[in-house]
Amino acid sequence: MNEGLDPKDFGISIEEIQKQINILGTRGEDKRPKEQYTKDIIEQYQSFAREHLGFEFNDVSLFIAALTHKSYVNEHRNINVTHNERLEFLGDAILELVTSDFLYRNFDEHEGIMTAWRSALVRTESIYAASEEIGYIDLIRVSKGERKNTDNLSRAHVSIVADCFEAVTGAIYMDQGYEAAKRHIYKYILSKMQKMVEAEDWRDAKSYLQELTQKAEGVIPVYQTVKEDGPDHDRYFDVVVRVGNTVRGKGSGHSKQDAQIAAAKEAIRYYKSQVIDTGRLSPSSL
Repeated sequence: MNEGLDPKDFGISIEEIQKQINILGTRGEDKRPKEQYTKDIIEQYQSFAREHLGFEFNDVSLFIAALTHKSYVNEHRNINVTHNERLEFLGDAILELVTSDFLYRNFDEHEGIMTAWRSALVRTESIYAASEEIGYIDLIRVSKGERKNTDNLSRAHVSIVADCFEAVTGAIYMDQGYEAAKRHIYKYILSKMQKMVEAEDWRDAKSYLQELTQKAEGVIPVYQTVKEDGPDHDRYFDVVVRVGNTVRGKGSGHSKQDAQIAAAKEAIRYYKSQVIDTGRLSPSSL
């Protein structure tokens, strides 16, 4: 998308920069034929955009690329397939900009709290949930190996799905402009802020739990893995968190860290149900 600024007006020569990149870079010319999308594929993605995003892409190849994982490229080595990493790079920056601008304009909290809010809004789990809500997970093109044993991408692949949200945001920006990308982020990310603040999901759960247990019982929580299951590529962990000799929370996840966080959140709900006054939002409570 061209915002009307000419790099040459600022002494920036794209041609000279590209020459240096070509000299220094290791990427050779790709002589493979570029992937050609069938009419059925184009209509499938365009129809989805009309129904779920509310518009048609001027260049639907951007949307298809946004939903193409690098693993898909590796299974189609005879053609030049565009994957989503460049659009993800762009969309990640737009997501952070729009979220930061929203928080700055509407709230007057300490920088530490604003940073925690932003992190909670744009973390992998949040944008994975946004992808589920939009409904394009079935359209994500990945290798057969990534899809193994499932007709859909499992929760073990949350990062692949989350990356697609950023890439789709980048595709919307390139095709429809900044305001359209901004509306997309407001609808699927920033609209969740009230719920996030009410549930205090913006806090670091393990740090917050330690604050609560020290205040309530004078001890720190201890995490224990009680079960590991699943194949190496898709492990699943069950964890309990003990405060003294009492189990205060249980959690599960595809990593020990995720399981510990889930256990901490359950324990936090217990302590909050005891009407412990944690005071007003403050940087020291992060």
